Amino acid sequence: MTVKLINGYEVVIGFETHTQLATNSKIFSRASTAFGAEPNTQACPVDLALPGTLPVMNKKAVECAIKLGLSLGSTIAPRSIFARKNYFYPDLPKGYQISQFEIPVVQGGEVSFYLEEGKNNVLKTVRLVRAHLEEDAGKSVHDEFIGQSGIDLNRAGTPLLEIVTEPDIRSTAEAVAYAKELHKIVTWIGICDGNMQEGSFRCDANVSVRKPGQPLGTRREIKNLNSFRNMQIAIDYEILWQIEQIEDGHKIQQATVLFNPDTGETRAMRTKEDAADYRYFPDPDLPPLVVAPEWVERVKAEMPELPRAMAARFVESYGLPEYDATTLTQSQAMAAYFEDAAKACNQPKLASNWIMGEISRRLNTEEIGMDAVKVTSAQLGAMIARISDGTISNNAARTVFEALWNGEGQNTEVAAAAASVDAVIEAKGLKQMNDSGALEAIIDEVIAANPGNVEQYRAGKDKAFNALVGQVMKASKGKANPGQVNELLKAKLA
Repeated sequence: MTVKLINGYEVVIGFETHTQLATNSKIFSRASTAFGAEPNTQACPVDLALPGTLPVMNKKAVECAIKLGLSLGSTIAPRSIFARKNYFYPDLPKGYQISQFEIPVVQGGEVSFYLEEGKNNVLKTVRLVRAHLEEDAGKSVHDEFIGQSGIDLNRAGTPLLEIVTEPDIRSTAEAVAYAKELHKIVTWIGICDGNMQEGSFRCDANVSVRKPGQPLGTRREIKNLNSFRNMQIAIDYEILWQIEQIEDGHKIQQATVLFNPDTGETRAMRTKEDAADYRYFPDPDLPPLVVAPEWVERVKAEMPELPRAMAARFVESYGLPEYDATTLTQSQAMAAYFEDAAKACNQPKLASNWIMGEISRRLNTEEIGMDAVKVTSAQLGAMIARISDGTISNNAARTVFEALWNGEGQNTEVAAAAASVDAVIEAKGLKQMNDSGALEAIIDEVIAANPGNVEQYRAGKDKAFNALVGQVMKASKGKANPGQVNELLKAKLA
């Protein structure tokens, strides 16, 4: 593997991702996890750690962990234990966090994704160390009060899976691609809503640099990166900052740092603690978590087709390149859209090209998701079918697509969609001229009017032929079938 160096240094990155689990209640209590409630209205006696209260494990949170493990090829521990992680939490009343330390419920596994390197798409794999269940802390609010802080305990006890990687990532681009792939997986299997703005998917990046062949450098952990753009800016800044410090003769101190999106800079928040500093010990109020094989099999049977399996099926069933198949399985909505369009036109590669090209471009430009796409899969399939059968050219199809996107025909049924596509073609006069007699007459006129190009073509100059084709297309007002023009013109000039 070729490692990209920055100013002579190799970058080493590991990730810890806090994934909020899609449960209605908290991990050890019945309090609601709904977002946006008034401060301190969703914290019950268990969350407040009132005397005499006991935690009770949320079964659905465990099932979420099982789903993740099955999705990533991990080992599901048949027996795992909870521990108390002791630390000063101003927004967690009991002063410790219930987490998993020595035996996590999910062990090992990997996340694979494609990364664009030059003109190639290279498959990368990041190994996972573990994913463990734990409770979230509350929220400290410092900027809404003068001279004091506010505490909102609504998040306290919210169920999390902390997903930890090996230090396998070697660039910012890889880091962002890994985070996006993991985000896709957890939303695909339904264990997290993936809302980064609300804190449902938060990434911590452990960043260090070293000279090639040297031991791992001292890492600094960038906390709570809640957008892919901020992730890229923060890691880039941290890499260059560390290199500059080392080059100036300073040592990197292990620390937890925060990213300021307004300045684009990271700043140290506190000296980074290691496991020994947290004084873990088994939680005396929670028995070991036992996951029977039958439970794993039951969860497995209820899971949707996974992205990797679906991508493999797209390669096998539709003959798509692996890159196309991986891209189309970025979300269940996009995958379903592709399958519907491909079945409607029987041209899977063309459907893939349109979705990965024009549709993706418009989704990005308008900042909308597949749920808001303005051309139905049936319409796209019907339009591609008209390209395939020669009714319209590729250029004309772009005009049809534009009209459909702008609302000219909102039918979702296949037959009705085909009718709406045909109506747009007819209304805009986009139907190709496939009448060989009419085309031959135009070609004869072009040949007669361009003797110089004819002579150059017969002398072996291909550009002269292209010029003749262009003249035919112009004379037909763009309605001639390019393939038919080429065929007839070559026959005439033979």
